[in-house]
This record gives sequence, structure tokens and C-alpha cells, in this order.
Amino acid sequence: MSNRIEWDSESYDKLSDPQFNWGMRLMSRLELRGNETVMDAGCGSGRLTAELLSRLPNGRVVAADYSENMLRTAHDRLAAYGDRVRFVHADLADLPFVREVDGIFSNAVFHWVPDHDAMFRSLFRSLKPGGWLLAQFGGKGNLSRLRARLYAAGEREGYSQFLSGYRDAAHFEGEEITRERMASAGFVQLETELFEAPVQFPSLADMMQFVKTVNAHQIITRLPEDIADRYLAEALAEAANDNPPFTLDYVRLTVRARRP
Repeated sequence: MSNRIEWDSESYDKLSDPQFNWGMRLMSRLELRGNETVMDAGCGSGRLTAELLSRLPNGRVVAADYSENMLRTAHDRLAAYGDRVRFVHADLADLPFVREVDGIFSNAVFHWVPDHDAMFRSLFRSLKPGGWLLAQFGGKGNLSRLRARLYAAGEREGYSQFLSGYRDAAHFEGEEITRERMASAGFVQLETELFEAPVQFPSLADMMQFVKTVNAHQIITRLPEDIADRYLAEALAEAANDNPPFTLDYVRLTVRARRP
């Protein structure tokens, strides 16, 4: 999967409050002894990894991510933790672990992994017997309004030569198929929850900055720099008329399971 587009990790780090807030609420559901080895699967810039480490005073965290930029930013943030954190450049669908971690935590990542069957098998393989998985990611219907606007704008004159027919790599799955995939991988005690989590911005400019870095980074790389902002402004113009205005229609899917 070498064709994945790299992230602007420093910009993402500054803009990722919605993802961080979702992750903190998710992390509050963890019941930790404090001495476990836990994987942060898709650690990103390391904001949540630091919170996870604070809950594991006698434990360790494996910070895994496919983005080298994200890993560099996370490494800079977490350097003070020394050997309590191990950084791994890895595809979540092909992790280099066999029965090595007590638990796996993941936030806002799984929808970027193309093959969920392979991903859940890889996560299962990484866990020790009795190990747990707690994750949240984009679920069925996530950003459907935003994506429709981005793709429609991409068909207009001036942009179609770069974007016509293009779709980014993110995919958003439902509860039933996700439970089937987890069960097929071997997980038990399956729990899933799909819910709406809209995020509102104070202005079009704020919304554009966020979408450019977080939601549409793959699309933007296909456009010349001098037209990227104009494209986003046209794609998001109707957001002023939404109720409430300048709101991203996020839908999240939370999953919880165990390895027998």
C-alpha cells in the first residue's frame, strides 16, 4: 500500500481537537491495571498516545502508524517517555506482532485501512490470549454530505481534469459487516455502536482549513497549489446554509472485543 498519501502531521496535530476529544471519551472506557503493554494502533501525532502512557505508569505502549510523518511528530512529542514507548512503522493489516500486546486502542484510523478482513486478523494475531480491542473510527454514513460536495466540485470545469471520478481511500463500514469480520478473525464478546458526532466550525475559513488537512488531504494533493483553496471554497460554499452552518456530518463506529 505504498500509494497512500502522506499526512501533514504538524498541521494535523494543531487541528485534530475533534479526533482527540473522541479519543479521550473512548479512553475513559478503558479499565487498566497500569502495567500492561498496549498498542496505539494508528498513533498519529501522539496526542492520545501520551494520555495512554499516563494511564500506564508501569506499562508500555507500542505506537504503530503507517505514516512516517506522523511517527516523527509522535517521536518528538513522546521522547521523554524513553523505552516505555516503542515506535513501529507498520500497516495495521500486516502488523509484525504475534501475541505480544495485552490490549489494542485505536481512534479515527481504521477507515483508512483498505482491507478490514486482513486488519482484524492482524490485530487478533498481535494480542495475547485474553487481550482486548477498543477502537473507534468512521462508520457507515460518515461525512456523506461533505464527500458528495467534494466529489461534485471535482467534476466542474477547472477541476475535472485533475479530479473527475476520483475517490479517496477512506471507507466507512456498518455494524453488521464489522461484527462479521471481527468474529471471522476470532474475536469474541463483540460490541459495536454507530452514532452521529457532528462537528461545527465558527466560519467557512475554519472549516476549509480543517477539511484541507484532515478530510481531503488525498484529494488536495492531486490539485495544483494555486487552485486548491478555490476548489475547497466552491465545494464548501453550501455549508453556510446547513443547519447548523459549517458542520461536518461525522458518524462514528465504536467496536469492542476480546481474543479468547
